[in-house]
Amino acid sequence: MNSKDKTACTHAEEYLALLDGELPLSPEETFLLTHPACVYIFTIPVRMDSGKIKRFNAYRVQYNDALGPTKGGIRFHPDIDLEEVSTLAFLMSLKTSLSGLPFGGAKGGVEVDPKMLSIWELERLSRGFVRGLYPNLGPQKDIPAPDVYTNPQIMAWMRDEYEKLSGVSAPAVITGKPLMFGGSRGRDVATALGGVYILEYLLQRRNKLQLPHRTVAIQGFGNAGLNAADILSEKGCKIIAVSDSSGGLFEKEGLPIHVLAQAKKSGTALADISHGSLRSAQKISNEELLEIPCDVLIPAALGGQITIENAPRIKAQIILELANAPITAEADALLYKNGVYVIPDILANAGGVIVSYFEWVQNLYGYRWTTEEVFQKLKRQTTDVADSIYVTDKNLRVCAYAKSVKNILEASHIRGG
Repeated sequence: MNSKDKTACTHAEEYLALLDGELPLSPEETFLLTHPACVYIFTIPVRMDSGKIKRFNAYRVQYNDALGPTKGGIRFHPDIDLEEVSTLAFLMSLKTSLSGLPFGGAKGGVEVDPKMLSIWELERLSRGFVRGLYPNLGPQKDIPAPDVYTNPQIMAWMRDEYEKLSGVSAPAVITGKPLMFGGSRGRDVATALGGVYILEYLLQRRNKLQLPHRTVAIQGFGNAGLNAADILSEKGCKIIAVSDSSGGLFEKEGLPIHVLAQAKKSGTALADISHGSLRSAQKISNEELLEIPCDVLIPAALGGQITIENAPRIKAQIILELANAPITAEADALLYKNGVYVIPDILANAGGVIVSYFEWVQNLYGYRWTTEEVFQKLKRQTTDVADSIYVTDKNLRVCAYAKSVKNILEASHIRGG
């Protein structure tokens, strides 16, 4: 790719390089896959509680819509930038394609530390994001969802703002909403539960193993990580390490997940939890957690956590990527060479967008599925996708990328033009 090409997503080229020898791409196809269709860069003016106006940088990348309207989360984070949003939008395009959803991929972000905002400032920022993009959003155009540091309440404000601007009821414009405002049952645990379904399936398919008694380390104790710890603990796994932005805890005999989950849900950082059952737990860093010997390592925080520098020290047998892009392309190749079985993000964490699709369908047709119906549909779809790309002793990421790219290219060729 031309180094002067400022419109390309450089990380997309790195990930597509994994397909060298597996799926030949023409220059035209490479250009299509490495260049976002639409990029929006804007600022959001927010009146702070002090009365002053502060402006926040915001981004929305609608990467590829060959398969349908674009779909993807919005994250509020102080370190967000356009390249990260573009990379995540690229991966979302692959994820929706792999899962067989009628969506393209998108991602959005605002450069902000939401922990520094009051609830009123956060609402004004959320509504401002919608105003900045309207009318480039819509149930058949681009459908946002929650991501890092955004939640159902923020999605509710965004839906409400869109409806004020459009003058019509449009519940399907946003997914991940509160249940009483058009959300789907099961959406809160969908990312973690989908990952567990896939982990169970691949353990049995590849190693003839069951989940009980597997040792697990989880980096990130937000929605995905906390729910994964809870679900896996209930299924008989031993959660030996967890961490959040404050640091982590390690106990080789297993941590009391119910205690940690209750404290975390009350707003307490892991480093500040004081409980008798944690007397023997060792405090560790996020970096140290990644290198703990375990059966399953789950990166469930931010991207770029496992790199070419620390990959040689990874001792897990399996990595389940619940975060987006937690492993760099170089590190992925090294892990595969070292015998670490990586379940890639576009498969492992697709449960969230799959249930978002279910929410979109329910909103469009007025359905209200039960939790049991949602979970049954989720399990069937995630395991079917895993089955469709599983090849013994092949890099699962390469298999997943190849199928995703083939679907996008076929749809693009059919569209023509």
